[in-house]
Amino acid sequence: MRKSERLSAILDQVGEHGSVDVAALARTLGVSGATIRRDLQALSREQLLVRTHGGAMSNESGDEVPTRVKAALRQAEKRAIGRAAASFVEEGAVVGMTGGTTALELSRALAQRRGITVVTNAINIASELVGHAGVRLVLIGGIARSSYELVGPAAEAMLANYHLDIAFIGVDGLTPEEGCTTYDEMEAQTDLAFLRRAYRSVVIADSSKLGRVTFARISMLSGVTDVVTDRGAQPGQLEALQRAGVQVTAV
Repeated sequence: MRKSERLSAILDQVGEHGSVDVAALARTLGVSGATIRRDLQALSREQLLVRTHGGAMSNESGDEVPTRVKAALRQAEKRAIGRAAASFVEEGAVVGMTGGTTALELSRALAQRRGITVVTNAINIASELVGHAGVRLVLIGGIARSSYELVGPAAEAMLANYHLDIAFIGVDGLTPEEGCTTYDEMEAQTDLAFLRRAYRSVVIADSSKLGRVTFARISMLSGVTDVVTDRGAQPGQLEALQRAGVQVTAV
């Protein structure tokens, strides 16, 4: 396992469990405790976690994983999801995109397209796409969150003026029973506004989000046409989503 893969795996464990133990990580990743300690020190210098005696823990309280940590988790899977989702976008399409690290990979896959319009409420996605000649960029305003998303009534009012051929949203949880959920209630309402303005509505989420339910509901699955995820998802989870009436793509 390369160092980059090892660091991503460590951050994945921190994001999922809140803390990690040197000995357990060494066993799981098949390396020495000294290697794990060096890795933890490197991640601590980047302020992606906090070192503790015998391990490390998340550097923020609360359930929502910090955006900088999210960006380092499951990078290969998110890149594959982004590329697969980009194949849904036809020439001349008006594309809605909320924020999130998987959506950021989608924006990178779309950056060299020509003749598309992207409507987004995410500052980092707008930064990724601005200046690309083939992409007409519309940035939705609102209240800024730590996720780089602009949310709230102002964002929803602006979205009401646009028609979207396809909208992509990221989620923190996805189940057939509870639908799409996230940690922030205001963000959930803005995400729902994107779905309601789109002819085709697509959830892009890595497999860690499947089977989870978080605080605020965005939409039931009846408001979604497609889900794009990775092959790490359990077959039963994918089948349950399909039975709920959505088209599932696993890459």
